[in-house]
Amino acid sequence: MQKLRITSNKQTSIPMGGYNVEYAGLNEGLSPRQNPSHNVKKISILPLIFLIFYEVSGGPFGVEDSVKAAGPLLALIGFLVFPLIWSVPEALITAEMGTMFPEDGGYVVWVSSALGPYWGFQQGWMKWLSGVIDNALYPVLFLDYLKSGFPALGDGYPRILAVIFLTIALTYMNFRGMTIVGWVAVLLGVFSILPFIIMGFVSVPKIDPSRWLVVDLHMVDWNLYLNTLFWNLNYWDSISTLAGEVDNPKKTLPKALFYALILVVCGYFFPLLVGTGAVPLNRDLWTDGYFSEIAKLVGGVWLRWWVQAGAAMSNMGMFVTEMSSDSFQLLGMAERGMLPEFFAKRSRYGTPLIGILFSASGVVLLSQLSFQEIVAAENFLYCFGMILEFIAFVRLRMTHPAVTRPYSIPVGTTGAVLMCVPPTILICVVLALSTVKVMVISVFAILIGLVLQPFLKYTEKKRWVKFSTSADLPDLQNSHEDNESLVCE
Repeated sequence: MQKLRITSNKQTSIPMGGYNVEYAGLNEGLSPRQNPSHNVKKISILPLIFLIFYEVSGGPFGVEDSVKAAGPLLALIGFLVFPLIWSVPEALITAEMGTMFPEDGGYVVWVSSALGPYWGFQQGWMKWLSGVIDNALYPVLFLDYLKSGFPALGDGYPRILAVIFLTIALTYMNFRGMTIVGWVAVLLGVFSILPFIIMGFVSVPKIDPSRWLVVDLHMVDWNLYLNTLFWNLNYWDSISTLAGEVDNPKKTLPKALFYALILVVCGYFFPLLVGTGAVPLNRDLWTDGYFSEIAKLVGGVWLRWWVQAGAAMSNMGMFVTEMSSDSFQLLGMAERGMLPEFFAKRSRYGTPLIGILFSASGVVLLSQLSFQEIVAAENFLYCFGMILEFIAFVRLRMTHPAVTRPYSIPVGTTGAVLMCVPPTILICVVLALSTVKVMVISVFAILIGLVLQPFLKYTEKKRWVKFSTSADLPDLQNSHEDNESLVCE
């Protein structure tokens, strides 16, 4: 078993697939992606909070199915209890691991450090594909909210053209840089949240608390209920693939995750409380876009239009932040030599040009699936990726408990294991409830990743495609040999 002996230069080393990753300044100084030579503005805490908000949520648009599936009481309980079971552990792990490895590879680097580069690649493949599938939802949700006012957008060529136009326009915003994306997220977030605050005030005279207690356990669609909760409360780890773009991530990232967690939970629970309490229950009506109808009933047509506009703006925010995460993940993998070198190419705005194009193409191809099919497939792939993250988190806690962590969850090894048990059980339940169609498609996608990594290594060996490791990042193969003040035995 390896032992880390750290001397007074305060550098730390983490095994990375059999090698050593040395972060000069993991405790002090600059992270690899904070090199002053990079003339790219870093993300500050306020934009980062709203980037996380949009990575995970974007507001209550899309939670309507929880009421349709289980009724008001279970929907309200779900958005209070589920964050404790899933969101809090995932956010805490993201804070610890993201500050240990402050680079754009994010969770790919976490898994590679604990389980080796092969499984790191599998993590990257599953999470990227899951993210692209997730991003395909937002044009669908956007058009679902608009089709009541513009029926032509419901199906056919107008819908397809609208999806392509939206994808191109929002992709260009990603191309222009993370600073723009971050502050656009702030503005869109405020605009999307405000109508629900107003709806809460104007609905007070119509609130009937007895409506919150309605439940019928014999009429619960558990698959739809859990998938809706899971989809609306996951992806806390996605921000880790942008850690290299964050200003002072070891301090900024944990704070931003904490504030974003509060914002997300309140952003779900309060609108559900208002909507289920102010309007007589008809579960069949609680589907995508129903909040706009509730706004009309309690506040009038003007509030309905604001909610619809907020939904549109929210989907724009979720799209650009998810695409940023997905594309920077590909850039981070290329900088680690896991993908061909051209994936690491940055535009003049510092954005991953090829990664953005690949992610946008995937969105267009997958956007023709139905909402429920997209959510189920995304959740299935995401579950496997999270299992690898939990294993990596616990393994690094067990094998290297003494390594300095800029942010450390205040639990020991046993506590780390116990913290991962409830979300792991939930993952097993979500996987067990998947339909055969979703399971077959998802397993096929996983199998592609299992053979894709050896194929890429073969192309590297044959020199068909150029691979390289960024000089700005720690040398995984030689850092333990070059650093005489840090010895691994």
